[in-house]
Amino acid sequence: MMKEDDLCEKIGFLEGIGISRYGIERVFHLFPEVLGFDVENRLKPLLDEFLELGFSENMIRDEIIKDSRVLSMELGEMSRCLGLLKTLKCRAPIKDKIFSEGEFRAGFEVKLRVDCLCKQGLIHREAFKILWKEPRLILYEVEEIEKKIDFLVNTMNYKVGCLVEVPEYLGANFDKQILPRYNVVEYLRSQGALEFDVGLKSLIKPSRLRFYNLYVKPYPECEKMFGRFAEGAAIQGRHPVGMWKLFKPQKYAESKEDVNNTKSFMEPLV
Repeated sequence: MMKEDDLCEKIGFLEGIGISRYGIERVFHLFPEVLGFDVENRLKPLLDEFLELGFSENMIRDEIIKDSRVLSMELGEMSRCLGLLKTLKCRAPIKDKIFSEGEFRAGFEVKLRVDCLCKQGLIHREAFKILWKEPRLILYEVEEIEKKIDFLVNTMNYKVGCLVEVPEYLGANFDKQILPRYNVVEYLRSQGALEFDVGLKSLIKPSRLRFYNLYVKPYPECEKMFGRFAEGAAIQGRHPVGMWKLFKPQKYAESKEDVNNTKSFMEPLV
């Protein structure tokens, strides 16, 4: 059982950064693990690290109240997460969404995804590598990532380590891309229509059109399996139906004078 002095010390620490009594109760309720943290060796050094990274005490307080799991960060973890964010190479709209709630929150979201991947059996270095290669993961809910990994391991029978080589799997839409493609490949495999093994990379990386042309178009029975996304996947003509009429030269009635002019032009050439 926790000593009263230890509890008072933690309350004093939280009050010291401006958290109200109601806020402290909320922190203890949402993240009771903090009651086991040492103030001098864990919480104060963590606060000092946040301050050294340039975050104000008010911002830190607001983030703790917003999500008390911020206090679960190890010393140096926020620095590593921010270091990853600074080296991201992704499209501007994705980066804007990642930082939409500020740098502190973005760093904490990275920490949550790293923890999620490590819980599935990856090491920290592999988790950071996956996030660096597939930054969209930072925007996805942890539950969605867990769902994809569960399907990968328990249904598709891949080892979780393959995500290091094909992180795009976690960035793909489960209902629109992963599941339809898996169903198509499994059906073709069961029918003996595949003479080669379709690995995770071949399943995920091809564009929708390329996958359609390779595995769906030759087998009409797979159209329904591929879903409504098969519609419009086939190669379309250069112009919409009926547009050829706009590009066809107009016909004009030829007068007798036009015929004579044409003859006079052609006769010297014959």
